[in-house]
Amino acid sequence: MTRKFLSTISAIFALFALSSCSETVSYSELLDDEKESTNWFLSNQKIINTVPADSIFEYGEDAPYYRMDDEGLVYMQVINPGTKDNKAKFDELIYFRYMRTNINHMYLGYDPQPEGNADSMNSSTTSFRYNNTTLQSSYKYGSGIQLPLKYLGVDCEVNLVLRSQYGFIEDQSSCMPYLYNVRYYRSQM
Repeated sequence: MTRKFLSTISAIFALFALSSCSETVSYSELLDDEKESTNWFLSNQKIINTVPADSIFEYGEDAPYYRMDDEGLVYMQVINPGTKDNKAKFDELIYFRYMRTNINHMYLGYDPQPEGNADSMNSSTTSFRYNNTTLQSSYKYGSGIQLPLKYLGVDCEVNLVLRSQYGFIEDQSSCMPYLYNVRYYRSQM
């Protein structure tokens, strides 16, 4: 009797396991959804597919989004280019404030509220060591958040469309693309 009971229980658990597997979404499907929602967002924007050779970007609220990588995973709109000669140096401590909006939620018709630390000066600041990816404090925000400083002054403001591979580490496994508004600051010593 016990053997039959255990077999029955095992069969029930196996059925639950199979049914739950069929309801899950694969990583590949998540990437496809991310690509679809990001392309939807970008289809409503002016896009320039190359970074200007002289690194002089159009800027302002109506500026185009520039494709920043070959794969189309990062797009940048320059709101304020900052001071041209105010470039970040390797391993320099850079502070930033940001708000981000989930592009997948926008695509699905939700009205997502931006989240981040830019809406209140009481919120803690975030920082990284520029181009020093050996530190957890730098790589946890992903490489996309540092990319504008390769071209612009530390005092710049940008909008970034970051697909998960370039975004915050916490978003990479769930394939969440975000629209970021980011302002950068140099440490005040």
